[in-house]
Amino acid sequence: MDKKKNRIGRWTPANVIFNIVNYGILTFLTLICLYPMLHVLFASVSNPTDLIAHRGLLLKPLGFTMSGYKLVFKDDSLLVGFKNTFLYVGLGTAVNMLFTIMGAYALSRRELLLKKAVMVIITITMFFGGGLIPWFLVMKQVGLYNNVWAMVLPTALNTWNMIILRTGFQSFPYDLEEAAVIDGASQSKILMNVILPLSKPVLAVIFLYYLVGNWNSWFNAMVLLKDRARYPLQLLLKEILVMNDVSMSSVGSAGGVSVNSVQGATAYRELVKYCVTVIVTLPILCVYPFLQKYFVKGVFVGSIKG
Repeated sequence: MDKKKNRIGRWTPANVIFNIVNYGILTFLTLICLYPMLHVLFASVSNPTDLIAHRGLLLKPLGFTMSGYKLVFKDDSLLVGFKNTFLYVGLGTAVNMLFTIMGAYALSRRELLLKKAVMVIITITMFFGGGLIPWFLVMKQVGLYNNVWAMVLPTALNTWNMIILRTGFQSFPYDLEEAAVIDGASQSKILMNVILPLSKPVLAVIFLYYLVGNWNSWFNAMVLLKDRARYPLQLLLKEILVMNDVSMSSVGSAGGVSVNSVQGATAYRELVKYCVTVIVTLPILCVYPFLQKYFVKGVFVGSIKG
């Protein structure tokens, strides 16, 4: 066994070639993933006139200006979008975690009646839905229209996330729960004092899934929100990127640069698109490093076992 290990660990020509090819492929894939982000970042601080005339790869900023960011933060609708997004993400993620934890814990109990039947019914919801129009009519009928709860309750529970968390709960030895019951612990104390402290990795993964999902959510807002003052940032970003909707009033002047001409306004519209994209993406990129260490372990613990 030791001889085999030493033979595998030696720097043989085959190992050297494998490492070179392996690291080369990984470096290439990293650059492919990294370049779009660098392109957007470089474009957001480039001179708008040079940017709109540029073709091909963008490997460095074309000049340097922060006028695009000044325009973004001068626009009251984007600031309101930020406020709404933080509200929806904070409240929505809290509700998501609460419902998911309660549902997963209940389904992980051995003594739950009709457990298999309940799981079948829950799983069916992953594959079948009533359609957009019936869903919209139901949401409007129950009062989830043009208010904060319209962005929270329709997506309060994700079936797949609940199944992952339930599997994570089931992976713990039953002896832990028996010891807690002998000590007089109730089901709520078992959940809070035994199960959840041991489930931090998988909880971090579920939290990250919900956080990113709520941050990127725009479709429900487009369908269920009528008042523009309630729009989240992602829906405003969609209007800017897809519908080219950047108001002329906000593109009046930036840093003393006149943009009264049609060409100048078009250039600044393009610049604002990149600036808004950077601003929208940056908060999530800042959260990822803190949860990354839990990601692989959490997915492994919560993975579905045969």
